[in-house]
Amino acid sequence: MCAMNLRMVVCVAALLGVTPLAFAQPALPSLIKIVVPFSPGASNDVIARAIAVQLAKRLEVAVIVENKAGAAGVVGADVVAKSSRDGSVLLLTSTTFLTAAATQSQLPYDPIAAFAPIAMVGEGPLIMAVSSSTPFKSPADVLTAARAKPGALNYGSAGVGSVGHLATELLDDAAKIQMLHVPYKGAANAAVDLAAGRIQVMISSYSTLAPLIVTGKIKALAVTSKQSHPAFADLPPLSATVPGYAIDIWVGVFAPSGTPTLVIERLNREINEISASPELAAILQPDGTVATALSPEAFTSRVKEELARWKQIATEHKIVAE
Repeated sequence: MCAMNLRMVVCVAALLGVTPLAFAQPALPSLIKIVVPFSPGASNDVIARAIAVQLAKRLEVAVIVENKAGAAGVVGADVVAKSSRDGSVLLLTSTTFLTAAATQSQLPYDPIAAFAPIAMVGEGPLIMAVSSSTPFKSPADVLTAARAKPGALNYGSAGVGSVGHLATELLDDAAKIQMLHVPYKGAANAAVDLAAGRIQVMISSYSTLAPLIVTGKIKALAVTSKQSHPAFADLPPLSATVPGYAIDIWVGVFAPSGTPTLVIERLNREINEISASPELAAILQPDGTVATALSPEAFTSRVKEELARWKQIATEHKIVAE
C-alpha cells in the first residue's frame, strides 16, 4: 500500500497512467530571452537563433534572441548575470567567455559564482595555418624554424587575450619555442595579413581561415584537437608533433546563478537533444563543431578547469586584455 507524500503521488500517477517525471516538470517562463554577447550574424548568433526556434516548439513558450555585443562578450554576460533567476534570461556564449575572464583585470561579475552552466552545445578544434609564401609543409617545419631563430616568426590573432593568442602562447610553452605575437582588431584582419605574408603563422577557427584556404593563399597544417578530427581528416593533430597539446573551443548555454535546479535540468535535456538534431548539425559542421551532451555538473567542471588553465597562461605571460 502506498505511503503518504511522495509515494502517494507516485501511486496516483501510476493509476492515472502518468509518469512521475510529468510531476517534476518545472514551470517555465512564458518568454525566454537568449542573450548573445556578440554581433548579429556571427556564428554564435546563428547557433542561438537555430536553438531558439526549436526550444520554442519543444517548450511551447516564446523564445527570442537579443544581441549585446561589447568587451569580448563581457557586456552581454553582465546583462545575464544581473537578470532574473527563473530561466527567463539565458546566455549563449563560447570559449571567449573564459579567455576574457582570464585576461581582463576588472570584470563586473565572477565568471564562476555568477553563472550556472546549463549545456554545452558543441565543441571543435582550431586550425593551425601558415602563409603560402612560407616553405612550411607541416607543424614540424614551423617548430624547427621557430627554434632556429627565436622571435623571427610572427603569428597573428584577433587581439590581446583572444583565444588564438592564448592558444599560440600555450603552443610556444609546450613546444619550447618563441614566436612574436602581432595582435589585430579581429581574426579576419589577421587572416588577410597571413595571406599577404606579413605574418607567417595563425591559429584560428576554420570559418575565419576557410576562404583563404580554399583559394590557396594560406595553408592549413594541423588541428588543435587531441586526436585527428573527422571534419578535417587530412590534417594531423598538433599533439602528434607536440605531445600533450590540445585545445577544443566550445559553445554553451548559461543561466544566472541561483536559477532553480529543475529548470537547469529541463533546459539541459532539451538543449542536448536540439544540439544533436540534423538542423543544428548543418550549422555546426562547417567549423568542425560536434554536438557534445554534458550534464550541468560536467559542464561546470569543464568551465572551472579551463578557466584555471587560461588564467595560468595569462599570468605566466603577463597577458592583460585592453
